[in-house]
Amino acid sequence: MAFTMHSHSGQFCPGHAKDELEDIILQAVRIGYSTIGLTEHMPRTDLSDLYPEELLPSPKSSLAALMPRHETYLAEAARLQAKYASQIHILIGFEGEWIRPAYGPLIHSLAAHPAVDYFIGSIHHTRGIPIDFDAAMYAQAVQACGGEERRLFEAYFDEQFEMLQAVRPRVVGHFDLVRLFSAEPGRELRKEWKGVWERVVRNLEFVRGYGGWLECNTSGLRKGLAEPYPKREIAEEWLRMGGRFTVSDDSHGMAQVGTNYWKGLEYLEGLWVREVWTLERRQPEIEGGERQLVEKAVSIDDFKASLKLQP
Repeated sequence: MAFTMHSHSGQFCPGHAKDELEDIILQAVRIGYSTIGLTEHMPRTDLSDLYPEELLPSPKSSLAALMPRHETYLAEAARLQAKYASQIHILIGFEGEWIRPAYGPLIHSLAAHPAVDYFIGSIHHTRGIPIDFDAAMYAQAVQACGGEERRLFEAYFDEQFEMLQAVRPRVVGHFDLVRLFSAEPGRELRKEWKGVWERVVRNLEFVRGYGGWLECNTSGLRKGLAEPYPKREIAEEWLRMGGRFTVSDDSHGMAQVGTNYWKGLEYLEGLWVREVWTLERRQPEIEGGERQLVEKAVSIDDFKASLKLQP
């Protein structure tokens, strides 16, 4: 019953990820996944929102390609969903890009597509500047927030709160991504930065209120952090509220499918988490009826039993 709710391919995130979408699905089958959530990045609509690798050969042509590529992705995902239905349960989604409030209506529009099962709500920018691309851009974001890292954290969680209020994602992506390039990624926010911690708790309470999930995202380990997203003090607060976790490898290619999953599961077990959550699509009982998407609990023991990776 192993799964991921967050994945990317080089086919539909060129320059950002690697490999064809079908090959990533086949890799997920090989390592024992029963479910894979496909969540390519949503298209952006402004030249200023392109990443450095998207500026060549032409920013305008790169921007113009994003929306048609998203449509092609949805069609290919639906084809693969049907092709491999007997081997793996494929959920079709996307990762939302909340760069500014103007993206809210676009996220809602994309989520309304009949092929889409869910979307991830993520923040990769603060003050319009990428915070997880490299250390130099992170430093620019710090300067844009007044030159203090604490202020960047406050702005990040404020913008995250705007996103949560506007689109209420089923899955909140890498909740504390802002700490990736921090000078002190393990800093105890509750003790050291009261204003940041108050924002963290506010955001967690809002997600809990509408029934959203946080992902235990193991990509933080792959990128050198000591803990997955979210860090332990945040995870403990989330669990104290009765919040639910899903699990994601946030893979960007075949080589990253399932990366650090054993460490991630050990982390969850250390928090006394005994089950994680995914979604299951059920066909309508009558012809022409609407398909159902139901929440499904998976025990950590069952998750580990199906995972064909070395610990």
